[in-house]
Formats: sequence, C-alpha cells, structure tokens
Amino acid sequence: MLIVTTENIPGRRYEVLGVVKGNVVQSKNFGKDFMSAMKTLVGGEITAYTEMLGEARQIASGRMVAEAEAIGADAVVCMRYASSSVMQSAAECIAYGTAVKFID
Repeated sequence: MLIVTTENIPGRRYEVLGVVKGNVVQSKNFGKDFMSAMKTLVGGEITAYTEMLGEARQIASGRMVAEAEAIGADAVVCMRYASSSVMQSAAECIAYGTAVKFID
C-alpha cells in the first residue's frame, strides 16, 4: 500500500474511493504514568509517552491501511495524523487520508 502525504502521486492517475481512517486510544500503566508525572517536575522528554504515541501511530496506520485494502484501494493520498487527550493519561491517535485506485 502506497501512503503519501501529498495530494498527488506524480505520474499516476487514479480514482478516489473515499476517506479511510484508523484510530486507537492508548494509555500507560500506573507505574509508568507515575514516573512520567515525576519527570514533569524536572523537565525533559517523557520517553514513556513518546513511545506510547509512536505505538499508537503504528496501530492507527495499520487500521487505516486495512480499511483502504477492504475497499480495494491501491494507495492513500493526503494522509495525516491527529491526536487528542481523551482523559487523563490516555490519548487518541487517528490516521486518515483519501483511498484511491490506480487507473493506469
């Protein structure tokens, strides 16, 4: 599955199939959450949350690709990520884009 953040794929013609997306809500366990809270006192990167969001992006991307494959897409254009806080210590990550089928 070709995934691009651009509006076009140079040299390819395609028909638009529709919007596809994948999302996940993730949180860390209490121990990592507690240690991350302590890290906010001294500053710096909170690696537990960096890793959590990286995992969430991978899961969301995989679900988006599965949705695109289910409708016969060859690629996803204009792919984007978004995230939001759902509750304390839990974040949603969504991957979305436009599924397309190559004509040529």
